[in-house]
Amino acid sequence: MKQKVVSIVGPTAVGKTKLSIEVAKKFNGEIISGDSMQVYKGMDIGTAKIKPEEMEGIPHHLLDLKQPDEAFSVADFKEYVQQYIKEITGRNKVPIIVGGSGLYIQAVLYDYNFSSEKRDDSLTKQLEAELEQHGIDALFKRLQQVDPIQASRIHPNNTRRVIRALEVLEKTGLTMTEYQQQQSDDTPYDSMLIGLTMERDVLYNRINQRIDQMIEDGLIEEVRSLLVEGYENYQSMKAIGYKELIPYVKGEVALEEAIALLKRNSRRYAKRQYTWFKNKMDVKWYHANPEASDDYFAEIFTNLAGFLNR
Repeated sequence: MKQKVVSIVGPTAVGKTKLSIEVAKKFNGEIISGDSMQVYKGMDIGTAKIKPEEMEGIPHHLLDLKQPDEAFSVADFKEYVQQYIKEITGRNKVPIIVGGSGLYIQAVLYDYNFSSEKRDDSLTKQLEAELEQHGIDALFKRLQQVDPIQASRIHPNNTRRVIRALEVLEKTGLTMTEYQQQQSDDTPYDSMLIGLTMERDVLYNRINQRIDQMIEDGLIEEVRSLLVEGYENYQSMKAIGYKELIPYVKGEVALEEAIALLKRNSRRYAKRQYTWFKNKMDVKWYHANPEASDDYFAEIFTNLAGFLNR
């Protein structure tokens, strides 16, 4: 029998956290963060990390495991989560992955093999030297030419992933997209993917309100503290919620400009999240109405009970 896994996915601010708590309480579950940034300590407000008082006694995993200067890859995520699934199932509880990092969740559920091609130090150093000499733009443009699909999934400033994608091509003769397509479509889990969707204008308004609340809760102070600790140039600080506010903290732009950029980038990210989950994964979608959560919660609970009891 395959282990049962529940995943709750969807764009930022759609209401995944609230639903996940209710699902965990009703079905004896434990929650695994499916957000690639919530693994970092000290990055709480900008990642919308759940607060201890909001957990309602439900165990949460994959939070606060790394310092912001430590690397954390999709392969690392997969390894951690698959171990958590094994442990949670061993306690006769339901593992519930909750988040919006599509590739990461897909890698877990479909057991993507990211580590069979070991790093080639000489290739890595060669590409790093090119990065130093020509800049990330040149490497990213090369990746766009040889593997536009993979390039569309990577932020242009994510030097680690750009180098890794080019390294795989140099070493195997396959683009990262081709390499990933060789992975099996089979899954080691019996999984149910619950997706939350919402009217676009309602969602965008919620995103804007969430960011206003983040600012009120101390996001600027959080970013300033991370800069003081010397984390500015690490990959973690390229995340939405941090990179937009760094110029303000350094006195380079006005606060209103920084916040407007953060809201715009967050709305665009939500759109990309929708596109990923709709195109890449077999998700059962539910319309999330913030004014009537009991209605769609009830439908989800009914379907989930049938899944867990079959």
